[in-house]
Amino acid sequence: MHDDAELHGIVCRARAEGRTLGEVGLLGGDLCRALGGPGDADRLRSEDAVRLPVDVVRVDLDEGTTWFVAHLLAGWGRAFGSGAVAMNGDWLGNAKLGPRAHPNDGVVDVTVGRLPLRQRGAARRRARSGTHLPHPALEVRRAAVVEVDLGRSARVVADGVRVGRSRRLRLAVEPDAIVVVV
Repeated sequence: MHDDAELHGIVCRARAEGRTLGEVGLLGGDLCRALGGPGDADRLRSEDAVRLPVDVVRVDLDEGTTWFVAHLLAGWGRAFGSGAVAMNGDWLGNAKLGPRAHPNDGVVDVTVGRLPLRQRGAARRRARSGTHLPHPALEVRRAAVVEVDLGRSARVVADGVRVGRSRRLRLAVEPDAIVVVV
């Protein structure tokens, strides 16, 4: 029974050891919310529990590889400046940053760009409802494989876990890689 960061660790350990991913119960986090999970531990052990196949996204960084199940941020410093956000579900905290993203659609939703300073506050407010897109300063890509060049080395955070820095990202969806119970 886990959240996004714990599931991130489970996926990374399994991939590093060459193991397949099994079934994991979710009690919280953005992926749980995207799947409609109520966060009820008793439900996970009951007949009401729902088992859902979920995609996992492999991320090749300049130095190394990681995976994510819910979301990845690269850059976006100085209160929503420039960078990339990759979504496997629609939520990141209280923001619906992936309004079209679904954890089992075989694609990753990646938004790349640089918001002018004057537009950052409004975009942040609209992100709560997912209406920040489309935006002329942001490019959205939806594909099974997406490559991003950030133009500079940037901090990368996967499922809320800091995983390093990278200038380039290659994201590849691993369809139906794990079964999540909510």
